[in-house]
Parts: sequence; structure tokens; C-alpha cells
Amino acid sequence: MTASPSPPPFPSSSPRVTIKDVAARAGVSKGAVSLAFNRKPGLAEATRERIFAAARELGWEPNLTARSLSSSRVDVVGLAICRPARMLGLEPFYMEFVSGVESVLTEHSCSLLLRLVRNVEEEAGLLESWWRGRQIGGSILVDFRADDPRVAAAERLGMPVVAVGHPSLTGSLTSVWTDDATAVTEAVRYLAALGHRRIARVGGAAALGHTVMRTAAFDAAARSLGLAGAWQVATDYSGEAGARATRSMLTAAPQDRPTAIVYDNDIMAVAGLAVAAEMGLSVPRDVSLLAWDDSQLCRLTHPTLSAMSHDVHGFGAEAARTLFGVILRKGVGSHPVPTPVLTPRGSTAPPKV
Repeated sequence: MTASPSPPPFPSSSPRVTIKDVAARAGVSKGAVSLAFNRKPGLAEATRERIFAAARELGWEPNLTARSLSSSRVDVVGLAICRPARMLGLEPFYMEFVSGVESVLTEHSCSLLLRLVRNVEEEAGLLESWWRGRQIGGSILVDFRADDPRVAAAERLGMPVVAVGHPSLTGSLTSVWTDDATAVTEAVRYLAALGHRRIARVGGAAALGHTVMRTAAFDAAARSLGLAGAWQVATDYSGEAGARATRSMLTAAPQDRPTAIVYDNDIMAVAGLAVAAEMGLSVPRDVSLLAWDDSQLCRLTHPTLSAMSHDVHGFGAEAARTLFGVILRKGVGSHPVPTPVLTPRGSTAPPKV
């Protein structure tokens, strides 16, 4: 005789799932479930993970939104960055950005939980783990892509976040951003006004939303100015990639190589300056170089680097202030921060005749 299949543990007609159901599924007490979700000591990590797995299987979660709104105190804010650890340590942008975030968190006696991830899908899962495990009171999201999975994850969880990215990339999330298109256009127009007709750009990662916007703005500016030569290459933001891209451009025949190069960050511009020296080219007589962000690096080179200056520390601080506004429901909305502005220095000049 064939045995009848076992009924599902929670049929659709059953009452809603409760903490008691989660405890039964995980084989623990209700108190243990409470300890796990309130980040209390007293549980083995394997037990804690088993409880979280049971909650996910049953679709149960504590009323975290109510918890967040019931207290004005936030102890931990999350920030995940999709960059290799070695590169992050060399990248001035994120060091200054995190410094700005920390300056605001200190005012609130709040800590930053920083994690490096391999991709945005991993980060979306991390956000859920952080939020369901009550490890954070909110998160700052950076480096948005088109159709970014973190948008749907944050919306579904109802967790307080601030998105550092253009509203066209961040869905319904509260966002802060810089007007990269306007800044790129200013950079190209400045170099063209100096007399450059062959201008190149060494860009960042092609998948990033702000890289896509800068690329489109560069092309549009070059077309509007009728430049004879304008080309771009995507990189991973590292000095090594910036050096390779610069070397490839400058090894072309003199009549074909750019007389000016715009870089998407400072470290690639510094690498480009070293490559020019290696090839016996004078900056800015043979080639003008323009950096982005304007960290201290730009003022330590010889010649000093012209740059699109950006208050990155202030950007991080504004992202953190906006996040606290979201957490406390102060009605803060999406808004831009100041657009990067041109700071001419010794690395740009009219091309030699």
C-alpha cells in the first residue's frame, strides 16, 4: 500500500507563522529565537544560523520596522563595498568618503560595519542577513549599476538606506549624488578651450552607473565641440590599469595620440603622469592630464595635477546625515551634493604647436 504524502507543515489555511513556529522548525526554544534576532550572547553560531535559516524557510521576520521607529538610537550603520581589499587601501576616494561618514556617526555614538563583497548579488544577501539579524539600523549603498538587485532587496526588507547614486539608478530609495555629466562636460570644454582637439578619457568600471553617465556625457561634449579625436577606455580604477591605458594611448604615432587625457580618479592620473615621464614626454607640453576627485595626491606630484575637485569627505558626511534622516523619518528627500569643479594646476596647458 502506498503511503499518503505528509501534509505540509504550514498549509495555506494555517494561522500566520509565529516565533513559536520558527522555534519548532529550528529545534530550539522561543527564547533562543529571541536571542538570535536581538544579537544577544548565549548561542552557538551554528544554532544562530539554524534559527535564521528556519525563519527564512517559513517567511517569518520580526517587526524590524517598528523596532527601528520605536527608538531614536542607532548603534551600527552598514556599508559594503565591491572592491578588492588591496585596491581599496590605495583608493583615496573611499578613504575620504568613509572618513566623512565616520565624522557623522561619531556625533551619534554610532559605529560603522564595513564589509568588502565580490558582487552586488552578494551584497544584497548581506543586507538581508544584517537586517534580519538586527546587526544594523540602516545602510549606505554605493556603486550602483543598471537594474541593481540591492534596490529591490532594500525595498522588500523595508530597511532604512541611503543610496549614493543618481535617482535613475536607485528606484524609490532616498539618494544623494553628484552631477557627473555636467562635470565631464566642463572638463572636456576646458581642454578644448585650451586648444586640444584630441582628448581621451581613462574611465572606471564599465558596469557602474556613474561610469555610463560620464561616458555618454564625454561623447556628447566631444560631438558638440566637433573634436577631431575623442576616445575612451574602461578600467578597474587601479593605478596599474591607468598606466596600461595611458601607455597604449601614448605609444600611437604623434599625429594620432591624444594631447590631453581625463582620468576618472586620482590614482590613475598619477600613474599616467609616471608613464609620460617613462616615455620621455613632458607634462603639460606634450600631453595635458586632468584628474578626478582632487585628493592630496594631486598636490604632491610634479607638476601638480589639475583636477575636477570634489569634496569627498563632505559627500560621505552628507550621505550619513541623510541616512539618519531616513531612519528618524524626518522627511529628508533625494538631493544632489555640489558638482565637482575644475581646479587648474600645472598638468594642463595649451598643446604645443
